[in-house]
Amino acid sequence: MAKNGNIHPTRIFQTPDELKKAWEEYKLDLKEQSNDWVKVQYVGKEGDRKTDAQKLPYTMEGFERFCYDNYGCVNQYFDNKKDYYNDFVTICSRIKREIRENQITGGLLGFYNPSITQRLNGLTDKKETTHKGLDLGMAFQSKYEK
Repeated sequence: MAKNGNIHPTRIFQTPDELKKAWEEYKLDLKEQSNDWVKVQYVGKEGDRKTDAQKLPYTMEGFERFCYDNYGCVNQYFDNKKDYYNDFVTICSRIKREIRENQITGGLLGFYNPSITQRLNGLTDKKETTHKGLDLGMAFQSKYEK
């Protein structure tokens, strides 16, 4: 039961360990799905066809879809409205951080598109460029006021 005495009546997972188990199942499911996303290469003198399964990134959307297909909706555990899921805050935080770490590391190592992983995780380089030019209104006014 949550520390504030609230417990949502439609809880899918009763304990944080159950949510963690679903997270581990999601990661195994991604490994199985990777066989659907193969990279084809032709290697050697004879041009032998070789296929390699691609590493799939962890995503919050993917985890929510996996849970929805296998358990039910889980976004309320991460939103924690009305503090019904206070006992899940630690595991939800850990899952979010593991997703972020997976995406960043995969981007750095070239498994995932670095530009996309930067944007997904708020790591883009933001440069502000200002252009200072002649104020044509002032130039026009001063020329004709003389």
